[in-house]
Amino acid sequence: MRSFGTQGRVRPEQHYIVPRTGQVADFITRIRAGKYIVLFAPRQTGKTTFFRLALDALLTETPNFFPIQLNFEEYHDYTPSEFYRNLYEDIHEAIENIFQKRGETPPAALTQFLENTELIDHVSMRRFFTRFARFLKNQRVIFIIDEFDGIPHAAVKGFLHSLRYIYLSDDLLCPYSVSIVGVKSIAQLDYDRSVSPFNIQDEFRLPNFTHAEVDELLAQYTDEVGQAFVPEVITAIHRQTAGQPFLVNRCAQILTEELDIPKTEIISMTHFSKAHRQLLRERNTNIEHLLTNIRRNRRFESLLMRIASYERGLPFSLEDDILNELATYGVIAEGTDEMCEIANPIYQHRILQTFKPLFNGLEDEYFSEENGDDFIDYLTAEGVLALEALLDNFQAFIARAGFRILQVPDTPQEYVGQYLLYAYLDAFIRIIGGDMFLEAQTGRGRMDLLLLHNQRKYIVETKVWEGDRYYQSGKAQLAAYLKLEDTQEGYYVVFDHRQHPETRVETETIAGLKIRSYVIPVMQERPLAAYGS
Repeated sequence: MRSFGTQGRVRPEQHYIVPRTGQVADFITRIRAGKYIVLFAPRQTGKTTFFRLALDALLTETPNFFPIQLNFEEYHDYTPSEFYRNLYEDIHEAIENIFQKRGETPPAALTQFLENTELIDHVSMRRFFTRFARFLKNQRVIFIIDEFDGIPHAAVKGFLHSLRYIYLSDDLLCPYSVSIVGVKSIAQLDYDRSVSPFNIQDEFRLPNFTHAEVDELLAQYTDEVGQAFVPEVITAIHRQTAGQPFLVNRCAQILTEELDIPKTEIISMTHFSKAHRQLLRERNTNIEHLLTNIRRNRRFESLLMRIASYERGLPFSLEDDILNELATYGVIAEGTDEMCEIANPIYQHRILQTFKPLFNGLEDEYFSEENGDDFIDYLTAEGVLALEALLDNFQAFIARAGFRILQVPDTPQEYVGQYLLYAYLDAFIRIIGGDMFLEAQTGRGRMDLLLLHNQRKYIVETKVWEGDRYYQSGKAQLAAYLKLEDTQEGYYVVFDHRQHPETRVETETIAGLKIRSYVIPVMQERPLAAYGS
C-alpha cells in the first residue's frame, strides 16, 4: 500500500502523487524546443519529484535524448578547481549509468575519451561537451541540475557564461537543453550581476496544488484503501495549506496514519480539526525551515506583520532584498493584485506564534478584580461561546492596561493590539477545549480567526485602522465571509493607533447578518504623569 510522502523524494511506486499532467507536457515541449529552463522555488514544493516525473515521460515519448542528471548540493564549499574536478567525475559516472540502463556498451573511442578528459574550468567544460556530442550522433544531451544553488560562489560567473556561450552558438548545441533547479534564483547567485542575469533562461513556474489536485491526491488513497473524506475536509486542507505540497501531504499523513481513525469511518471535519491542531504545534522539517528563516532578520517581523495587518499592503517586488529573501524562503507570495501576502494560513499562524511573547506580562489582568471572571465563565451551560461578552471584556482589558501594553516584551508597538487579542483568544480556546484557525482570507490586511467549539463556528476579523473607508468596507468583507461560512454573526476588531483615536462599539445588520464591531484605541506613549509615578 502506498502512503503520503513527506520525507525526501516522492516515488510513484511508494507514494500517492499529483501527476501535474499539464505542467509535465509544458516542460517536455520546452525541452524539445531546446530551451534552457530554470525553476527556483522554496524547499519541499515538489521540484525534484516534478522533474523526475517529467524526465520519465520525456524519455518514454522521445528516446533519442541523453539525460545527464546532476546535483550540486555537495559542492558549496569547494574551490572552482575542486568543483570542476568533481563535476566531471559525476558527469562521467552519469554517462556510464545511462549506457548500463540501456543495456549498451559505450564505444571504445568514447571510453578512451572519457578516461583521458579532465575539467579544470568552465572553458574546458564547454569544449568537453562539444567533443562529447560527436560520439552521440543523433542523440541530444539534456543537462538537469538539481540543488543548483550549491554551486560555489566563485564558479557561478564562469559556469553561466559557458552555458550562455553554448546556447547562442551557431554550431551543434551540447547540451541541447539545460534545466536548472534550486531555491535561489540566478540573480541571487550571480552576485556581481554580470550574466545579465543569464538572460537566455526560460523561467518555469511550478504552482501549488489546486483544489482539484488535492482532491485527486486524496482520491488515490480512497480508491486504494476505501476510506473516504467528506468534501469539507478536502476544501479545508486546500484552504489552510493554500496547496503547499508538503503541508497537503503532511495533513493527509496525519489523518490517514497517525490519528488511528478506523478505516471503515469517513474522515470528517472533527478529524481534520485534530490534524490541523497537530500541524499548528509540531516541528516538522517544513516548519523548521520556515521558523529558522523568519528568525534570520528582525526586520522580517515588522514587514510580515505589516503585510498581515494593513489592507493597503505592500507591492510585491523581487528588487527589494527583504521581500526577495522572504519569497525565496516561501514565506510570502505575490497575490492576484500584485501585492504581498503571507503564503498560507498555517504559516501565518506559526509566524504569529513565533513572534508572540510566551508571556506578555498582562495575563493576570485579563479580567477585572471586581467581576472575578475567568475564561470558563464565557462558556454557557449549553456549551455556547459568549463571544460578545468575551470581546467586551477584551476591550475593557486594553483600557485597564493602558500604557502597560507598550511594555509587552519583544513586540512592535504597532501590532501589540493584535498580538494581545490573538493571545487572549488562544488562551480562551485552549481552556474550553476548542480550536482556532487562521482562515484563507488571511494573507494581507486582515486576520480572520475562526473559532470552533461543539461543532459551532465563531468568526473574529481583526485589522489595523486605516481610515473610515477601510473600516466600513471591512464590515462588508466580513459579511461576505460569514455568508461563505454559513454563519449568522461575526465580530470585527480594529486597533486604532492614531494620536487621538475614537472608541467605537456598534452592532449592525449587514446583508441580513449580525456584525459586532469594535474600534479599540491603542496607546502610543506612556503619559507624562506615569513617568513621575
